[in-house]
Parts: sequence; structure tokens; C-alpha cells
Amino acid sequence: MSLTSRRHFVKSAALAGAAVRAAWPQRSPNEQINLGIVGIHGRGREHYNFFSKVSNVRVAFLCDIDERLFPQGVAEVEKLYGRKPETFVDIRKMLERKDLDAITVATPDHWHALHTIWACQAGKDVYVEKPVCYCLREGRKMVEAARKYNRIVQAGLNRRCEPRIRAGAKFVREEKFGKVYRAKAIVYRGRLPIGKVPESSIPEGVNWDMFLGPAPYKPFSLNRFHYGWHFFWDTSTTEVGNNGVHYLDQIRLAWGNKNEHPVKITCTGGLFLNESDQDVPNYQAASFEYRDGSIIDLEVTNLPTPSIGGILEGVFFYTRQGYVTSANNWSTVVGEFTARDTPDTPTGVSNRVNRLSFPRVAYKPGPPIPDLNEPEVTHWQNFIDCVRSRKREDLRCDILEGHMSTALCHLANIAFRTGRKLTFDPATETFPGDAEANRLLTRTYRAPYVVPDQV
Repeated sequence: MSLTSRRHFVKSAALAGAAVRAAWPQRSPNEQINLGIVGIHGRGREHYNFFSKVSNVRVAFLCDIDERLFPQGVAEVEKLYGRKPETFVDIRKMLERKDLDAITVATPDHWHALHTIWACQAGKDVYVEKPVCYCLREGRKMVEAARKYNRIVQAGLNRRCEPRIRAGAKFVREEKFGKVYRAKAIVYRGRLPIGKVPESSIPEGVNWDMFLGPAPYKPFSLNRFHYGWHFFWDTSTTEVGNNGVHYLDQIRLAWGNKNEHPVKITCTGGLFLNESDQDVPNYQAASFEYRDGSIIDLEVTNLPTPSIGGILEGVFFYTRQGYVTSANNWSTVVGEFTARDTPDTPTGVSNRVNRLSFPRVAYKPGPPIPDLNEPEVTHWQNFIDCVRSRKREDLRCDILEGHMSTALCHLANIAFRTGRKLTFDPATETFPGDAEANRLLTRTYRAPYVVPDQV
């Protein structure tokens, strides 16, 4: 699409958006919702499988820049839904379809914002995978677009719908085990190195320019393509954004006062034992400090790492009584200090010092976390329910929540890349007086794939 055509598209979409910003009527549960799946290599295939379990939903369109994926995708969708979907390479063409109600975005991180904004401008609802965007500014623009065009936009932080996570979050939020002063998330997920792969010619059927989109142009390499894009700064949000965001989101869900950004951020780490093309770190440890003095810690790595508390991925909430953990299907642990008995130590000052210097901590199971008395609803069903009702307040993870959780990932990455502790202003979403850090809140876009200032 030329720049002139894109301007026409955006202008037309904006006019259409103005028309739909008026109150939308609720849709009948019996009315079919037509979906378009954008990105069908990995997660997108799961999308059309998951939505096949939701009543009166049909995947009518598939969109991907790799046309080689269409034969399998079309066959699988036809088997699930009884009709062949139409295929598109360019999402902008698909968004012109009047019989398209909503899209799901399962593309690489660097495309999430534009796909979501374009869809909102075209009057379509959106389910967008985590992390919701490539950089912090994009997340704010996605929220603005969703509100301006009155769209239902669900962030794909789908674990918010898991019953035990919801029960654990409610337990923590209501301070049933005491007030939380610190939380920690860990993601120890080993991954094989991607190795070194030379540049090569672009395979037939692959629109490489559109795959790169907003990112700088680089010659084709298999390592930069399907899933390999996770390991490069141009297209990735690192493992912090890839999987750390799930656990940061669980912490925010449970810790009710974490509806604002932190004010101090640090992040250390590195790229260790690397003999591959990868350029993002494979170990990061971040800390987020809030106005009230509370702290969230995050540690992620792709390297072999022993578990903590018997888990390799999960969250911990620390209170005066002990801690709440996602281990053992969400449980509590009481931690009590006990003085070490030293019968051979003389009584008096020396004995007191010894008892204070070498205490023991006894751990034992704490009170159980009860299940919630609520019907189980999948993230996919919740999205469709809200598409029908037009009630964004009923979304389990509205785009604003997705932006707030994903912003933590971006703040960690910015602190890592600058190599120092950062001070952040939650109100303006900027680093006061820090030009270097502020530059990393956005990116230099490759025309015409530009996230605009005015959505």
C-alpha cells in the first residue's frame, strides 16, 4: 500500500470510527460473529482452535505474510467450522470487509500496535496477544484508539481467567494472609540456542518487507523469521515481555494498589554462554519500586536454572505472616522465627547476642486458599461475550490493563539497556530529564508502517 493509499485508508477508517462511536446496540447471542485471525504460524492456529469452542463464532478470514501457511490453515479451519475461510496477505485489505466483526492478533510483538490501531480505526474489535506492544508509547496509543473508536479490545493475558489464579489473586487482594509488602515473579524457562544461520534469499510466498513492517530492514534469515524473531531487539521484547508479562500481570491482578506505574526501576542481566545470532539477553533481573515503598521483583532466564520453592515459573507475595505462592495450585506458607537453643552458651549478654544472630525460620503450611464460587469462563468466551454486550468493563483484561502490565516489561528493558536505575513519572509516562531513556519509550518507524501520534 502506498503512502497515499494509507492516508486514504486511515482517513476513511477515522470517518467510519466517528460513526460507530455512538452507542452500539447489544448483539444477540444467536448472531454469528465473524473473526479474522492475523498470524497463523503458531499461536494463531491455537486461536482458531480455541474459538471453535465458542458458540456462534466463525473464523471467516485468515491473514499472514507467509502464503505457504494457507493450505494447512484453510484445511484446519474448514474442518473446524464447516466453511473455507478467505485468505489475505495484507491485513489492511481484510479490514475493508464489512462482514468482518473482529480480529485476533497473533503476530510478532513489533506488529501488535499497528494491527490493533488499524482494526479500531476500521470499526473492528480486537483480541491482541501478549505483550500488547513493542514499546511503551505504543501501548498508550492502543488504549487511545480503543477508546476513541469505542472498540472492545482484549489483551491476551489469558491466565486471568484461570480459576485458581483468580482465587489466589482475590485471596491476596483481600489481605486474607496479611498486607503484601513485596512480590516476586520468576520465569526459569530453558531454551535451546538458535545458533548461527547465514542470510539467504527470501522464500517464495513470504512477504519479507511486510513481516519486518515497523522494524529496520534486514536481509532475510531463518533466525529472524518464525519464532526466531523473539531473539532480536528489532522485533522482540525479550523473555521479560514474552513470558515475564504473564506473571507481572498476575501480581498486578492480585495486588490491588498496583494500578499505577512504578517510580524507580532497575534491571541487570546479560547474554551469557551465547554462540548464536541472538542479541537480546538470556538473563534479566528487574526491580520495580512504587510510591508507597512496595517492591515487585522479576527474574527471567533461558539458561539452565534450579527451581525456587519447587517451581520454575510463578509468583510469590510476601507478608508479615509468611508468603502466598502460586506453587501447589496456590497455597500459603507460614514463616516463624525461632531462637536457636544453645545450652552450652553462658547466659547473659553473649547468649542473647547468639540467639539474635543465629535465629531459625520454621516454615509450615498456612491456611488454604478457597476456590471462587463463580462460573468458569475462558478468555476467548469473555471476549466474545463483550463483543456482543459492548461492555468493556466486563473484559477480564481490557487493553488498559494489558498496557499497564506490559509497561513493566518495557521499563525493565529500558533500565537494562541504559544500565542504570531510572526514575519514572507515572502521570506523563516519561523519564523526567532523561533523554536517553525517553528515546527508548518509542522507536524509529520504517515508513509506511508508522504508529501515528494521533490515532
